[in-house]
Amino acid sequence: MASTSAEIVAFLLTISGWVLVSSTLPTDYWKVSSIDGTVITTATFWANLWKTCVTDSTGVSNCKDFPSMLALDGYIQACRGLMISAVCLGFFGSIFGLIGMKCTKIGGSDQNKARIACLAGLIFILCGLCSMTSCSLYAHRITSEFFDPSFVAQKYELGAALFIGWAGASLCIIGGSIFCFSIAENSKSPRRAYAYNGAASVMSSRTKIHNSVPDKTSPKHFDKNAYV
Repeated sequence: MASTSAEIVAFLLTISGWVLVSSTLPTDYWKVSSIDGTVITTATFWANLWKTCVTDSTGVSNCKDFPSMLALDGYIQACRGLMISAVCLGFFGSIFGLIGMKCTKIGGSDQNKARIACLAGLIFILCGLCSMTSCSLYAHRITSEFFDPSFVAQKYELGAALFIGWAGASLCIIGGSIFCFSIAENSKSPRRAYAYNGAASVMSSRTKIHNSVPDKTSPKHFDKNAYV
């Protein structure tokens, strides 16, 4: 029962983390910067993995998509690949996790379901690592440019999408680890097979009682005069 509850908690954690990671990919604010005027914010610059935009004080946004994938910086291409891989891994991990849970009726025996659940845990851990690496690589580029005194272009700060990605990656790693531990719990408590020997024991006891009781009836002998 405890293993089943742990698997349900792990499934909820991993699904929540996968949803957060998936929502991070199209989120706008991966990095953000603002130019402040004397009274109000004059303009806000922000960018993600697909485009860069500027929003003025009236709320009007002007965006520019990245022209070519091959012309992008290497870290943006790496972040795109890692995030797409994380979303795909989370999809397959959710399917394997649903099959490997004890509360479902698919997947075969308990040992097979435990192996499938462990595989789902490994997939979710890999999903979390991909998302964590992507967000950390993007954040490292932002911080290195921000604290570089020789960098004269527009400097950005960490956006909200990075924190959402880190949170989703952490949930995927924690839930995947719980899935992996479920196979160890199943191996410690194997199912025992009990054979019912009630009929044989009853018959054997009856045979013993019958053999132990002596036959007190003496055989009767009749001579020829008895029929006359």
